[in-house]
Amino acid sequence: MELLQSLLVEEFDFLVERDAEAVVQLEFSIHELLRQIASEKMLVIRLLDGQKVRDYAQGLAEDARDAVLDLLRTLDELEQRCARQATQNTELSLGLLDQSRALLNTLHSQIAPKTGSTYGKRGAMSSIRRPDAALLVGRL
Repeated sequence: MELLQSLLVEEFDFLVERDAEAVVQLEFSIHELLRQIASEKMLVIRLLDGQKVRDYAQGLAEDARDAVLDLLRTLDELEQRCARQATQNTELSLGLLDQSRALLNTLHSQIAPKTGSTYGKRGAMSSIRRPDAALLVGRL
């Protein structure tokens, strides 16, 4: 979980720097780590035969019980920190997406002809204005 937290913080830094390639590479590592964590969790559930860890810890000696409960508390705190960091990363990436989309819309509106009097594909003056860009033009 500590490794996951450090990867999420690193991802946030790359998002702030707008280094998309580094974010993509890091995402693969994060997803693989999450897959490993999930498989380890399923293994613990199988080993405990579906019993909750807190219930299992109650049957242990006092020293072992305290150690297991401390570990469980630490894991819970780390999981909460990772969830908060993942939320921050998501909000930042969605904000950057909105910003990029708005920039593209602005650029497109600046590039698109304002009037319908433009030259057509055959070199003649066209009075039909197409507000959206089109790569293919065909007839039915």
